[in-house]
Amino acid sequence: MISLTIRIALRARLRHFLRHVPVGGNRKISHSIASRYPTNTLASNQARDNSALVETEKVKPGHAVISTFDLFSIGVGPSSSHTVGPMRAGKIFIADLQELQMLEKVKTVKIVLYGSLAATGKGHHTPQAVLLGLEGSDPETIDTGTISSRYEAILANRTLHLGGTRRITFDMDRDMLWRWDQVLKTHPNGMRFSCFGEEGELLATNEYYSVGGGFVVNEKTKIDENLFYKGVDKSAVHGARLHQTHNAAEGDHTPAQPAANDPGHPPYPFESGNSLLALTRKHNLTIAQIVHDNERYFGLSEADINDKLMRIWAVMDDCIRSGVSTAEKTLPGRLGLRRRAPMLYKRLMRGFYPGIATPDLQLIGSASTAPVGAIDAPESDTQSSSYGHGVDGRGEVSASGKMPRAPWVTGSFDHAILPMPPRKTMIPAVDFLSCYAIAVNEVNASGGRIVTSPTNGAAGVIPAVLKYVIEFISDDPEKSIKTFLLTAAAVGMLFKRGSTISAAEGGCQAEVGVACSMASAGFAACMGASPETVLQAAEIGIEHNLGLTCDPIDGLVQVPCIERNSLGAVKAVTAAQLSMASTGVYRVTLDEAIEAMRLTAADMSVKYKETSLSGLATTVKIPLTVPAC
Repeated sequence: MISLTIRIALRARLRHFLRHVPVGGNRKISHSIASRYPTNTLASNQARDNSALVETEKVKPGHAVISTFDLFSIGVGPSSSHTVGPMRAGKIFIADLQELQMLEKVKTVKIVLYGSLAATGKGHHTPQAVLLGLEGSDPETIDTGTISSRYEAILANRTLHLGGTRRITFDMDRDMLWRWDQVLKTHPNGMRFSCFGEEGELLATNEYYSVGGGFVVNEKTKIDENLFYKGVDKSAVHGARLHQTHNAAEGDHTPAQPAANDPGHPPYPFESGNSLLALTRKHNLTIAQIVHDNERYFGLSEADINDKLMRIWAVMDDCIRSGVSTAEKTLPGRLGLRRRAPMLYKRLMRGFYPGIATPDLQLIGSASTAPVGAIDAPESDTQSSSYGHGVDGRGEVSASGKMPRAPWVTGSFDHAILPMPPRKTMIPAVDFLSCYAIAVNEVNASGGRIVTSPTNGAAGVIPAVLKYVIEFISDDPEKSIKTFLLTAAAVGMLFKRGSTISAAEGGCQAEVGVACSMASAGFAACMGASPETVLQAAEIGIEHNLGLTCDPIDGLVQVPCIERNSLGAVKAVTAAQLSMASTGVYRVTLDEAIEAMRLTAADMSVKYKETSLSGLATTVKIPLTVPAC
């Protein structure tokens, strides 16, 4: 255990290790500011709009605006807080050592994982993430196919290649300590890195906290949630992100680069759903347009924003494609869980592709002439299809052209209540949403390339809903992608600032619940709903996820996480449809729901906050008696 005096001395010597970002307000992570602004104005009628604007401008707490591309970032599975964050933390630690020219002096490294990181870290691949981060790997660029082999080599050879340049001895049993029974004061996902010299002297130490969505903070940067640490190389990060005050008033211009007298805030700062709605009314802008113009403040051009958004969608879409087309039968881990996305997709495609069932229906695509991201047809069991061959008088046909067998009926026919014959029904929206979400989360569970949206554990909800919009609704896919992601990002910012997006702090309501709310808003925006209706869709999305616990079986992001994303996607579309069908008829505002979520998270037992100490994690026995749970 490092003594307090040593750590204080190190802070004096190595000021860069605990770099402070000047910000306004000494705010703790996930501490709500809802009490500092009005929450009921959103529900006011049109006659009170002007007073709402005045009231919003009088109250100027820390704003919620961060970059969309901090909220949606490309990483690896299975967890944003337990995999992506720790990998970033490891790389940050090594980058700081290199900057201080101390890396060559390091002889040994000690790693301590605390709280939730220790409790479920093994199932979430935390050891692999930390060690490969210390070797200089980044979640966005690492080759996911090499993670397992590199980790096994570190364990077998007992060597660690720090930053890719300094080779040291590393013994997993000796140099990595798991303190699941101890939680550091800043956040449940805490980790401490320490490095020692040739004589065993302590060279440097630092504590990092993975606060959800891949964000990493430390003691000095926690006030501003360390936006620039996502860039790892702080010298390459745009100045607008390094010097945000999060405590500024609204501006009316969008500078391409920060000027010398730049106020340190984006042109349209908002701290609540109420203030965001006021901005849309005052400037006659949609929520997506507000977020887009704020991105310009972070040094991005129109082309940059477009390219980044399309890149995010490309990774999401590729994740769906990989999930439905993989040849892998089971997911990694002791559960031996069978993959379902390929089977679900193949069943859905029967009736849509020639050679699968009926040959006269066309490829699923968007309403445009050039579909974006359409998934290829699954391989058929037969090479050819003869229309009319094998068809009986009722027009029924099997994939092989043979008559289908009579279904097996369960139950007694010698009974007053006759058994029901088995039948299948298709509800296309529900079935496709479920298939897409499950595909993404199966890729995530296997450690594949993923987009935090806003976290990895909830990464299937937003891609599933957006994919459905593109394939079945949109006549302009590129416009829909940008509108959806920018609108969803605005809602995610509100949750990150007013509550939390970390399951270790708030349970699954902070992950799948928030993702459902974001997807609801994005769907409503793509349907042309007003900003008020969009925010109401977001409110419905989170309201009916309040209290959702995080109790992953065996610490794996599989059960109940994968199915929960499927239900989250369906619920998101339902919430948006309900809000659009009853415009202006509601009692609960998004701000009130976010505050309710914060209070619920504070009251929730730690057993239900990504620790696998209760719930399904304790009632389900391993190995499972039903492999396809």
